[in-house]
Amino acid sequence: MSGRLVHTGQVVVDLVLRVPALPAPGGDVLASTNELHAGGGFNVMSAAARSGSRVVYAGAHGTGRFGDQVRAALREEGIEVVQPPAGDGDTGVCVVLVDDSGERTFVTAPGAEGRLLPDQLAGIGVGRADIVYVSGYSLLHESNGAALRSWLPSAAAAGILFDPGPLAGDVDTGAMAAVLATVDVLSCNAVEARTLSGQRDTAAAAAALAARLKPGAAAVVRDGAHGCVLARTGEIRAVAGFPVTPADTNGAGDTHCGVLAAALLAGADLTTAAVRANAAAALSVLRPGPATAPTAGEIDRFLAARE
Repeated sequence: MSGRLVHTGQVVVDLVLRVPALPAPGGDVLASTNELHAGGGFNVMSAAARSGSRVVYAGAHGTGRFGDQVRAALREEGIEVVQPPAGDGDTGVCVVLVDDSGERTFVTAPGAEGRLLPDQLAGIGVGRADIVYVSGYSLLHESNGAALRSWLPSAAAAGILFDPGPLAGDVDTGAMAAVLATVDVLSCNAVEARTLSGQRDTAAAAAALAARLKPGAAAVVRDGAHGCVLARTGEIRAVAGFPVTPADTNGAGDTHCGVLAAALLAGADLTTAAVRANAAAALSVLRPGPATAPTAGEIDRFLAARE
């Protein structure tokens, strides 16, 4: 595995609260647990690293207790940090509410990770063996979006993996179109796919999104326990998932993206990579917490037991 996953998105600190249900407007609920974890882009990177990939974090990070926690978590996973800490504030926080069904709801307060400057990406060199991960959240930050738009053309030799994220509908349509034109693999969940494509059917949404990417590129639409749908150059393929009873779905999509990238970096074809990503996502939801990606060995054993 010679290539790297170069992550250009944002790492934040997740404040994870387990609640029986979301409170009604004006109401209150008591959380049974509360934990602080590195989250956001960390979940994708840790998933790829646990599958054996070399991973580089090219995004911004803050000066303060949350920035320190993020850097410590990245070091623990063996992830290289290339930017120095920003001097204009701490890393941001995401409040994650996980209810008794395992579903999660987010509220994010951005920090220094949302103030990446164009010259910070300019020094990041990538090659054909690399995969560059781009997050739709970056396009919602004026500085990060500008940095990406100026840098992505120079990164065209690498594969571009784009996850538009749950706020994709809030991204300026021109900025979204410009990024989609550079993408080799788009990965999003079914709700996001329907929002971006205007199609109600998952397969139709995947096909419509693939048509907006550069020639030969693929759309991967994640659909929970159903697995995912792959669309490329007029071909649509469903890749079955692995139904489980979830304890916590937080980070499952990020696990899917990270393991998909790791498998592609290792030379797998897209279908094989999607099978591994589906298995990793299923394993991840069995564990509480945002960064619950399995190791490569755990994925291998899970798949072997189902042959």
